[in-house]
Amino acid sequence: MLGKNRDNPVRLQTMQALVTGVGGFLGSYLAELLLDRGCVVYGAVRRGPANVACLKDRLSLLPCDVLDAAQVEAAVRESQPEVVFHLAAQSLPVLSWKDPEDTFRTNVFGTLNLLEAVRKASPAATVVVAGSSAEYGFASPEEAPRREDRPLRPASPYGVSKVAAGLLGHLYWHTYGLKVVHVRPFFVIGPRKTSDACSDFARGIVAVERGERRAVSVGNLEAVRDFLDVRDAVRGLWLLGEKGTPGEVYNLCSGTGNKVRELLDILVSMAERSIPVEQDLARLRPIDEPVIIGDNTRLRALGWSPQIPLDQTLKDILDYWRRSLGDSAGRWSPGTARWRHL
Repeated sequence: MLGKNRDNPVRLQTMQALVTGVGGFLGSYLAELLLDRGCVVYGAVRRGPANVACLKDRLSLLPCDVLDAAQVEAAVRESQPEVVFHLAAQSLPVLSWKDPEDTFRTNVFGTLNLLEAVRKASPAATVVVAGSSAEYGFASPEEAPRREDRPLRPASPYGVSKVAAGLLGHLYWHTYGLKVVHVRPFFVIGPRKTSDACSDFARGIVAVERGERRAVSVGNLEAVRDFLDVRDAVRGLWLLGEKGTPGEVYNLCSGTGNKVRELLDILVSMAERSIPVEQDLARLRPIDEPVIIGDNTRLRALGWSPQIPLDQTLKDILDYWRRSLGDSAGRWSPGTARWRHL
């Protein structure tokens, strides 16, 4: 079938949804929201249930490696989704430098397999493909905040892979009429996330509170980033599955910027004792853009807006790590803090 399919968007209540990467940070929150809103949810997982263990009695888990085209098609055929949220990815920019081939295989060929499976087995489904703010990459000051129509100059193999995935989605919309919506999340944070600055700060503070570390080690605190609570983020994904225009791109962001130092200061102010802070040169990245802020006008036009204040998000993150590290098995182990893009 040729041409652009711009049928009315699906209504998600009571709909069947397939979430790839459901065991991850964003996927687990999205699955919970979809279930609470009455959807029949299928979750595609490569490994165990991870973050969705508590939801295992409410959703159907399907073994699915996105690099296995047959497994992906089988998952789509079994779930017969009316909406697909494609979140499975290699999502760490630093790893994309160490293993660019794996990043491209997962993010590009994984997306290709998913789009092919939907085309063959469920062509009427709406497909929300998760890109990343890393697609924008290098930008001049006048390009902030970053709108969806800004040039894409990715600064990592990860960013390039997400650009390619987005272009594949657009191609399948334009050529086959698949209802593909591309979303670019910025810096989504919240309880349960690991491998980002906020979680590393919170874990470090808890370790200092418990006398297990002398200080919290930090990297670049002057970078300005657009942070968004994961619970606001999944509401945005829900809305895009329901009302997003096929063939369009949407930023998923707060629309405001905060220095990383500000987040650290807020977390430290919530600590139960004085928290020394020391810089660790190993945590500094060779390329670190000074300002990354998104323009969320296009998503707001659909009726979405962020609801959870940054202070509340940070308090919830800190409380989560206090609970999670409350036993000796969860003790802090030092590592290198890196930004995690989605």
